[in-house]
Amino acid sequence: MRSTIALAAILAAGIAVAAQAPQPWTLKVEPVQLASSRGSNGVQLTSSKKGVLASWLETDSDQPTLKFAERTATGWTQPAKVASGEDWFITEADTPSVLRLSNGTLVADWMQSSSDEFEASNLRLIYSKDDGKTWSKSFLPHHDGTITQHAFATLFERPDGSLGLVYLDGRLTVKDREHGPMTLRYAAYNGMWAEVSDRQMDAKVCDCCTTSVAMTAAGPIAVYRNRTDDEIRDIYVTRYEKGVWTAGAPVHNDGWMIHACPINGPSVAARGNDVAVGWFTAKNDQGQAWISFSKDGGRTFGQAIRLDDAASLGKVNIVMLDDGSAVAAYLEFANQRAQFRARHIDVSGAKSAAITIAGAAGTGRVGGVPRMTRAGNELVFAWVDTPDSGGIGGVKTAVAPLPH
Repeated sequence: MRSTIALAAILAAGIAVAAQAPQPWTLKVEPVQLASSRGSNGVQLTSSKKGVLASWLETDSDQPTLKFAERTATGWTQPAKVASGEDWFITEADTPSVLRLSNGTLVADWMQSSSDEFEASNLRLIYSKDDGKTWSKSFLPHHDGTITQHAFATLFERPDGSLGLVYLDGRLTVKDREHGPMTLRYAAYNGMWAEVSDRQMDAKVCDCCTTSVAMTAAGPIAVYRNRTDDEIRDIYVTRYEKGVWTAGAPVHNDGWMIHACPINGPSVAARGNDVAVGWFTAKNDQGQAWISFSKDGGRTFGQAIRLDDAASLGKVNIVMLDDGSAVAAYLEFANQRAQFRARHIDVSGAKSAAITIAGAAGTGRVGGVPRMTRAGNELVFAWVDTPDSGGIGGVKTAVAPLPH
């Protein structure tokens, strides 16, 4: 991966938020035990009509192993293995995932190293039709054959119930490893697992920021960090309409100029035509987290609303609520530590007080990329926890019923 922005700059004091009385909103957050090993990491959460899946990496052997568990009324199921390998490409920001489609099929992805010299990787996909008892042979969604980066995939269910994915593809960097552009691509499969789409969505995007996809009433909407010729790296949105992806357009013109990838991508959530996008920016070396709403399926967006209270490390997660408002989770830098926080935001800009999910003093330190998702009337949270005293931590999860 390319070099990252210095943390010291991101942690600089943020611009003060205009005084506004917090809106009443509370969460009763309860920990839920997940049977992951010490040292587990790379946690992901995905939601489907059946519920929530948590996936993570066990790295206590020479072969990293992808496992998953399902959220039930009594807790998490016992972990099940997806795959493992000695040649996996593992980073803190770009982690494997497991998704359940509406027909019950499980789909998973991971990165396979293709060159240590060029930090190159291939995306591997795999699926199971028997609830994870057996898995297909893994396969590639890209066919360029270049020794470069194929990574940061977001798997999603298309309207017909089949698989779609959006990912970063570095095939255009081969001729110029230093300055060649990273691209954004889309792949799709039909119900028989034949690939029916393999196309470019954007010819120049940020090198290693996560992508995110949600389903609107009109179809999929994807968000990503763009990259202009003068190194402005703001968050862009594209919609899948009439069989094509629209040209990327900014959610908000932050004007963040940065000559390295911040490894801090956006999050999108949708319900009908209501859409919310959350993101991180550090313009003027001030780390901030933001959210913006759309009422027309992502064609236009309203004002940007500040999420953090003082200084953010980003890693934003967004879920939509039934009334068109949203819950945002993000990392706040407070009291010399990263705190995983959540708060409610209304389209008008009204916000609740922030609720600390993890990272308060004496409760362990938040590592990796924390996650949040929604299933019915429940929010599910996951993060990597490291004890304050040091040593080896692991994946932790918690749940909270949504307030009425």
